[in-house]
Amino acid sequence: MDKFRIHGGTPLEGRIAISGAKNSALPALAACLLTEEPVTLDRIPPVRDIRTMIQLLEHTGARLDVDGELVTVRAERLERPEAPYDLVKTMRASSLVLGPLVARTGKARVSMPGGCAIGARPINLHVSALEQLGAEIRQSHGYVEATAPQGLKGGLVQFDRITVTGTEDVLMAAVLAQGETVIGNAAREPEVQDLADLLNKMGARIEGAGTSTIRVQGVDRLHGAEHTIIADRIEAGTFLIAGAMTRSDLVIENCVPEHLDALVVKLRQAGAEVSLEGSSALRVRASSRLRATDITTEEYPGFATDLQAQYMAMMTLAEGISFVTETIFENRFMHTQELGRMGANIRVEGRQAIVAGVAELTGAQVIASDLRASASLVLAGLVARGETVVDRVYHIDRGYERIEEKLARVGARIERES
Repeated sequence: MDKFRIHGGTPLEGRIAISGAKNSALPALAACLLTEEPVTLDRIPPVRDIRTMIQLLEHTGARLDVDGELVTVRAERLERPEAPYDLVKTMRASSLVLGPLVARTGKARVSMPGGCAIGARPINLHVSALEQLGAEIRQSHGYVEATAPQGLKGGLVQFDRITVTGTEDVLMAAVLAQGETVIGNAAREPEVQDLADLLNKMGARIEGAGTSTIRVQGVDRLHGAEHTIIADRIEAGTFLIAGAMTRSDLVIENCVPEHLDALVVKLRQAGAEVSLEGSSALRVRASSRLRATDITTEEYPGFATDLQAQYMAMMTLAEGISFVTETIFENRFMHTQELGRMGANIRVEGRQAIVAGVAELTGAQVIASDLRASASLVLAGLVARGETVVDRVYHIDRGYERIEEKLARVGARIERES
């Protein structure tokens, strides 16, 4: 099992190029199931979750050509419209194929999603939305089975609470439904907008993506298209935080700066300098101890829950006391115990963590519990005195493309060990 060995205390300097967004690439790959014509996607990050999704598409009968970050999907025949447990047990995004499969083939059998143990992501939101479009669904033996032999029909879908994957799933189903579908309380994340852009290139008729109300006029069929995935705002945010907490000078390039507005505001409040470098790069600089700053995670455009653990790692060294409130997932503070092993002073009270900044962290052996928690431990290791060993880094490999290589190129003393 791979681990990272990190020797902390080295300032970073240079430029880090951001990969394509894993959370955009996954629904884009699922959307390729909606047409029998070839769809070519560029900037697909070669991370663990993507490899799992590729295997899943191949299981359904699709053929894929992978050339680096360029992936072409040919889904002429979908002989097995299912997502078996053995394939998707490590990935949260398995439910994304539910909508495309039932819309295209009239049936789907999808295992309940697996992945990080950060809390419930109930698939019932997907299920009830698809039922509004006429799908008949039952859950049995850990699987969701959906049928729509006469095809899906447009309708009103009003989510009780915002769900990104739920919005994406019903959006993909609605493009082939008969008539108009209106999705209320829809997620506004950039990844949803990116999916809608791809679907529109494929011949869908979608309006309102990026707002809380999305309107879809169903079409009879979709066609092939070419599309480039947007930059990964969570990877970009992680490296911005790395630059600030190590008191470094980093340029994060090939990103979309406006996707990071909520984080940039907080970094500036904490005392870091963040400036725009052209249209697709941000420069972060810090030369002194940061100030404690509170955050509350919210749906986009609020502060991303996927950056909460990394920001908390930065606050462990800030001057003063900060309050970190998690409103999206109920079990996303598991990294606090591991940070505590490195000398952090954190107390958890329900959905709020109270972080009292300390003068320094010290290296320790720590274990990653989920994708973003593992990133927070890597960042802590970059500033800790001595050596830090982060175990179970397969979690971080699910969402970051060669994070250790990118950090090493800007001066970090980090290496992977098998």
